[in-house]
Amino acid sequence: MKILCVLSRYAYGKQERGENYDYVHFVSTFERMGHDVGFFDSGDRSLYSDFAALNVALLERVVDWRPDVIFCVLMHYEIWFETLDLIRANSPTLIINWGTDDSWKFAQASRFFAGHVDLHVTTDRASAQAAPQRGLDNVFLSQWAASETALVKPIPSSECRYDVSFVGSMYGYRAEWIAALRDAGVRVSCFGHGTENGVVGAATIPKIHRTSRISLNFSGSGQNPGSRGGVEQRQIKARTFEVPAAGGFLLTEVAAGLEQYFALGREIETFDSVGELCERVRYFLDHPDERDAIALAGHVRTTTEHTYEKRFLAILERLKVLQGKRGVQSWSLSVEAIAGPVRQHRRYTLTGWLRALLIGCFSLVFGRERGARAARRFVYELSWRLAGATTYRARGLPGRLFYAES
Repeated sequence: MKILCVLSRYAYGKQERGENYDYVHFVSTFERMGHDVGFFDSGDRSLYSDFAALNVALLERVVDWRPDVIFCVLMHYEIWFETLDLIRANSPTLIINWGTDDSWKFAQASRFFAGHVDLHVTTDRASAQAAPQRGLDNVFLSQWAASETALVKPIPSSECRYDVSFVGSMYGYRAEWIAALRDAGVRVSCFGHGTENGVVGAATIPKIHRTSRISLNFSGSGQNPGSRGGVEQRQIKARTFEVPAAGGFLLTEVAAGLEQYFALGREIETFDSVGELCERVRYFLDHPDERDAIALAGHVRTTTEHTYEKRFLAILERLKVLQGKRGVQSWSLSVEAIAGPVRQHRRYTLTGWLRALLIGCFSLVFGRERGARAARRFVYELSWRLAGATTYRARGLPGRLFYAES
């Protein structure tokens, strides 16, 4: 099967942030499964002059390569609904979207995305349950996992290099809670954007997990208060599966549905407050035999049930059912068909003036660099609430005003 992966190679489209999780794990998994895999980078803003050029380039790639499946990770309005609709209406190509952060993103974006793809895959159970009420019958519940190449048996606590490690971006309450551990005398080594050790390569992360007595994971996202909100506001993260896959001991903040993937207290351990975090870190540092038993049990469970090969097999099987409903579609797709949306997107009447006004106003409060991002965020938040699906079309205002900042 020919599968075109449409996603960002680098985190947030920036090379200095390291390779994107989706790129590292999804592309390689499809290759190991024996598929003919292509890649289109939808995240790097330096590759194209605007979103119109990006969408034209994607159509050119699809017309030239003729994939059976497009597996995309839509972040917001980078791939227009017009582009997705043209591909589905004029080719037999099936489109899968892997939804990220649907605990908060489903309401503002994914519920619109789902109507323009053949299958929307979500890792959020509440979103999957709410989909039929919105008239969506193509939302499929899956979950993050681990790559088979990352499966390595645990080593004893006595052979580990780090007492406690955290790998991830440092934002929100994470820094505060890690500081509380350090104040309690615990040695915590942090890696990732905004940490003392900075971003590390994808190949290094499993080694850190395996050589850590305890690997921390937080369940709050960038747009919710994490532990300061309810359990339902937290997310099951990819790190939940990566740590035990690599032979690490996982201590994770609780999240709804976590018990459906692991036996809590026997395969992974959890915490629900900063006090519990400090207490359980100290306990497992002092009880290495219990730590080793849980690390091994979590590794066995992940190896048996939670690999991307298993997840993607189920997704592709579900896609076959939808393919049967859709019927036979011939190839008539042409790049010229998107000329109208391109003209709409590049209609510059007043947009330059509006952009300058917004950035100027927000820069007075946040400074020049942060001001542009704040202006984009303001327009986007206003747009999806008031304009709905139009936000994600060629004429959507956020994409027309803020290409580089998106």
